[in-house]
Amino acid sequence: MQNKPRLIFLLNSAQRHLQQWMAQQTEAASRQGQQAPTPAQSGVIFALDKADGATMGELAQTLDLAPSAVSGLIQRMEALDWVTRHPCPQDGRTQRVWLRPSGQKLMPVLRQATTRINARLTEGFTEAELQTIARWLTHVQRLDQVDQPET
Repeated sequence: MQNKPRLIFLLNSAQRHLQQWMAQQTEAASRQGQQAPTPAQSGVIFALDKADGATMGELAQTLDLAPSAVSGLIQRMEALDWVTRHPCPQDGRTQRVWLRPSGQKLMPVLRQATTRINARLTEGFTEAELQTIARWLTHVQRLDQVDQPET
C-alpha cells in the first residue's frame, strides 16, 4: 500500500524552492547587466501590459496581494521609473498606475524569461497531468472561500 503524498509539506516546500530558483534567475540577469524585475514586479508589468492605468485595487486583486503590499511594490517600481501613478479623474482617492516607457521595454525580456521558466516547470509532464495540477492548485486557492463561516 502506497503512502499518501504529504501535500501540505510538498506544496510549501515547492513554493519555497520556486521562489529561491526565481531569485537566482533574477540575480543571474542582474550580474549580466540587465535590470531584472522581481517576480512581483514582473507581475505588475504583465498586468499593466494587459490593462494599463489599472487601479491599485485592481492590481492587488489581479496579483492576489494585499493592497498595502501593492502600494509598496508600486512605490519601489516608481523609483526605478518603470511605472507612474496618478489620482483617478473620477475618484481622487483612487490611484491609477501606468507603465512608463522603461517598464514597457522590459516586456520582451520578461516574455522570454516566462517562456523559459514555464518550460522548466512543465518539463516531463503531459498536457493532461498539467491540467490536473492546474485544477488542483486552483482548488487550493479557493479553500479559504469555501470554508468561510456562515453569517
